[in-house]
Amino acid sequence: MTNDLHGRTQRLELSDQNLRDFEAVVLDATPEGIVLSRSAFYPGGGGQPADHGVLVWQGVETRIVGVRKGDDLHLIPAEGDPIPPVGTVVEAAVADARRSALMRTHSGLHVLCGVVFRDYGCLVTGGNMDELSARMDFDLPELPAGFKQAVEDACNAEIVADRRIDVRVLPRQEAFEIPDIIRTATNLVPQSVQDVRIVDIVGLDTQADGGTHVASTKQIGHIRVGKVESKGRGFRRLRIQITG
Repeated sequence: MTNDLHGRTQRLELSDQNLRDFEAVVLDATPEGIVLSRSAFYPGGGGQPADHGVLVWQGVETRIVGVRKGDDLHLIPAEGDPIPPVGTVVEAAVADARRSALMRTHSGLHVLCGVVFRDYGCLVTGGNMDELSARMDFDLPELPAGFKQAVEDACNAEIVADRRIDVRVLPRQEAFEIPDIIRTATNLVPQSVQDVRIVDIVGLDTQADGGTHVASTKQIGHIRVGKVESKGRGFRRLRIQITG
């Protein structure tokens, strides 16, 4: 079983990516950050931004505009919003539209990564995402003719195939026995991580990943590949939009 604690906070989103509403106790609170006993706010990482949302307590509302990782997981309140006292029970809600869009986008990037690795053997050198838009960089010295359209068509074929997206946790040694489990040019999984979270687009892409994802490729929508940019030394940047 994975360690789902970050400091004093139990991370609920690791086991339930669809959880949006939950109850928690305030363990620490300042205008710089609020620490809860449990949280479904994704703290950001792997290119995926942190969640937003609200805490409701004693008839007032505190907007959450980010998350800061440290010894504890600190939910960042909007400037000027009231701060719940330590010991308060809060009703928390993750902003659903933002999280859902980021889940679709993150899964779309994994489809893109899987297609480019399968069809061209290229590793990822960087990436970033926002709601329904993203970019991913690849080590691709030569740009094949018709590359952009071929990648877009292949990605959308995988979406139509409605491939299941599974999440599981494996001991580090077992995880790294999976062929091509690291699709980045540099292994970004710290040595201290002994339980590795695996995201598997069944039949297409299996990667170590800590982000949130939809349950199947069909839920992504449609991928449109924008311009392919040269980033020097054979690196190519692909920008995508998620629609539908």
